[in-house]
Amino acid sequence: MYCNPFHILKLIVLTALLAVSCRSKDQSAELTEPEEFPVTTVIKRNISIPLEYVANIQAFQNIEVRARVEGYLEEILVDEGKEVKKGQLLFKINEDEYRADLNRARANVISAEAETKSALVELERVRLLVNKNVITKTELDLAEAKVEIARSRVEQAKAEEVAASIRLANTSIRSPFNGIIDRIPFKIGSLISAGALLTTLSDIETVNAYFNVSEVEYLMNFSKAKSRNEFYLSNVELILADGTLYPLKGTIETMESEFEVGTGAIAVRAKFQNPNRLLKHGSTGKIRLQDTRNGALLLPQKSGIEIQDKNYVYLLNANQTLGLKSFVPIGRLGDFYVVGSGLTESDQFVYEGIQNVREGMVIKPRAVTADELLRENTLNQ
Repeated sequence: MYCNPFHILKLIVLTALLAVSCRSKDQSAELTEPEEFPVTTVIKRNISIPLEYVANIQAFQNIEVRARVEGYLEEILVDEGKEVKKGQLLFKINEDEYRADLNRARANVISAEAETKSALVELERVRLLVNKNVITKTELDLAEAKVEIARSRVEQAKAEEVAASIRLANTSIRSPFNGIIDRIPFKIGSLISAGALLTTLSDIETVNAYFNVSEVEYLMNFSKAKSRNEFYLSNVELILADGTLYPLKGTIETMESEFEVGTGAIAVRAKFQNPNRLLKHGSTGKIRLQDTRNGALLLPQKSGIEIQDKNYVYLLNANQTLGLKSFVPIGRLGDFYVVGSGLTESDQFVYEGIQNVREGMVIKPRAVTADELLRENTLNQ
């Protein structure tokens, strides 16, 4: 049988074209198949969020000890940095001049009282003479006035005696409460003027830690803390300047009545016992509060994207397309955001690889379980 070579060639070409066409369709199908990405949901857990604030430590009482009278510093009976008791003698200013003033004032009292007695005797004599019509009543009025003048001089002399006694007592400077003595700038023999700063006295048996809270944090945590979580107020921790944790817990006592206009913050005061006197007036640290939340929603930080100070995730829609969904974090715990609002337990979002996806993109989702999330991310602070 005769076969036309032209027909054979034509058949070969058609077969080749058909094969190329099928291969192109297969490659096109491969190119349009959605890329696989891991997706997951938020984790619901009972957690405790640590909140930290810079704190300034102040003594329960801290006063300047100043001289109230002038004179030479005769004795220094304490040393810098030492503990003193209430009423303990700290400094002694030479008292000779002030004791002489007191003796003079006492003598003036005696003299004034003697003048009063003399005026009373004279008054009785004048009254007798007036009754006998020997002298006029005007003389009686004058005698009575002299008695009143003498009595006023007694009161004035007594007041001067009290003032002199106080000045003498002020030559002895005593501690008004239990505390620790600060630096003493003067030496024995120094001439001290009235009002001179002799030292500073601090009562640090208990200390106050002051820290500032923003209005947002106040509304989120402090305004509801007492009714929601008493532990939040009574289990305050103090982190010292070297990063170590102070061994004793404190309590939040009070806060100011209004926010500061310039900063928008409100000052809060926490109290700590300080039996070993480790905490000093003027030292710094950090206050740490544990904000316990039941049923908190946790989102891996690697799943979030920040755009213009707002946080988003790539949410998986019903048709397997991605859309941006905003959420509001209220804190961080380990590798997770603590979600305040914007997401629900059923929302699915891209877990990782968010740099390779875009809004409107179709993906092939691969589910990631909560156990996998917890294995790959830590909840510890």
